[in-house]
Amino acid sequence: MPISLDRRQILASAAASALMPLTAFAQDSGAPLVAEGMKVPLLPPLESFPLWPRGKVPGSKGVTVKEEWILRNPKDGNPNDTAATHVTEPILMVRRAKNPNGSAILMIPGGGYVRVAVSRAGGGTDKDFADRGTTVFVMTYRLPADGWGAGPEAPLQDAQRAIRLIRHRAKEFGIDPNRIGVIGFSAGGHLAGWLSESFGRETYAPVDAADTQPTKPLVTGMFYPVMTMMAPYAHGGSVKAMFPNGGTDEQKRKVSLEFNLPVDMPPTFLAHAGDDRTVPAENSLILYQALRTQKTPTELHIFENGGHGLRVNGQDQPYMPLFEAFAQRHGLWG
Repeated sequence: MPISLDRRQILASAAASALMPLTAFAQDSGAPLVAEGMKVPLLPPLESFPLWPRGKVPGSKGVTVKEEWILRNPKDGNPNDTAATHVTEPILMVRRAKNPNGSAILMIPGGGYVRVAVSRAGGGTDKDFADRGTTVFVMTYRLPADGWGAGPEAPLQDAQRAIRLIRHRAKEFGIDPNRIGVIGFSAGGHLAGWLSESFGRETYAPVDAADTQPTKPLVTGMFYPVMTMMAPYAHGGSVKAMFPNGGTDEQKRKVSLEFNLPVDMPPTFLAHAGDDRTVPAENSLILYQALRTQKTPTELHIFENGGHGLRVNGQDQPYMPLFEAFAQRHGLWG
C-alpha cells in the first residue's frame, strides 16, 4: 500500500543517513525526529553498513527492481514500523551493547520472502539483548523473486555473507568470533535454519577477505518459523515467493529444512503457537522430530495461544527467556 510523499521523504532521509559512517549515529544521539502531523516520533536509525562491496552483489546482472522502504501499517502513522521491499543493497544494522560480554547475535526478520519487516531504528528484541551485553546485528536480505542469479538462494547468500562479516569485524565490535548465534522470525526463521544447516557448502564466489570466515553459528533460535516448502504444512506465500513459476517437488525439498540437516547442526531452539493460522505449528514439530532423531541438541515450545507472532493481548509469550537459557547452556553466554 503506498504511503504519502512526505513520509516517503522522511523514510528516504533516514535510510540515507543510516549508511553514513558508523560514528555518525551513536545510540544516544539525542531527541527523536518529529515531522508535522506525525503521530509517533521518527527514531534515529541504527548504525549500519552494506553486506557487499559496491558492484559485488552476486547474480545482479539483469536485476531491474528498485529497493523501497515502506510503512507496514500506513493508517497508524508510525514511521518506525517499516519494511524493505525489492532489496538490492542488503545491510547489517548494529545495536551495540553498552557493556559488551563478547557475544553476538545475527537477527533475521521475517516477511514471507516478499519483504523484510524491519525498522531502521531497531526494536525491543535487539535492545533487550544489547542491554544484557550482546551485540546484535539485524540484517536485510535480497528476495528470491526479484531476478537474482541464485534465485531462491539469494537470501542464503546474504545470510552467509552476514555472519562472515561479523566474524571478520569481530575485533572492531568486541566480539568473540566463536560466540555468534543466529535467530529468525517466521520466514526469517527459515533463513536462520537454512544458514545453520548450509555451513558445509559455498553458495557464492568469494569477493574479499571476509569470505574466508566460516558460516556456522554457535546456536540457532527459530521463532514461529517457516520450515518446510512441502504440502500440506508449507506457508503458501513463502513457497510462491521462492518459486514464482511453481517449482518442482525436488526444488522445494532442497529448501525444506527437514530434508537437509547435517549431523553437526548447531543446537536449535524452536518456539511456536498452536493456534498459528499463518505458519502451522507442524513446521516446528516436524523439524524438532528430525533434529531429535539425529540427536542434535534441540528444544521445542508450543504455546497454546499466540498466533503468528506469539503475542497474547499485545504481550509476547515468554519464549525469549526460554531461548536465552537454552543459548546459555550451549555457550553463547558465559
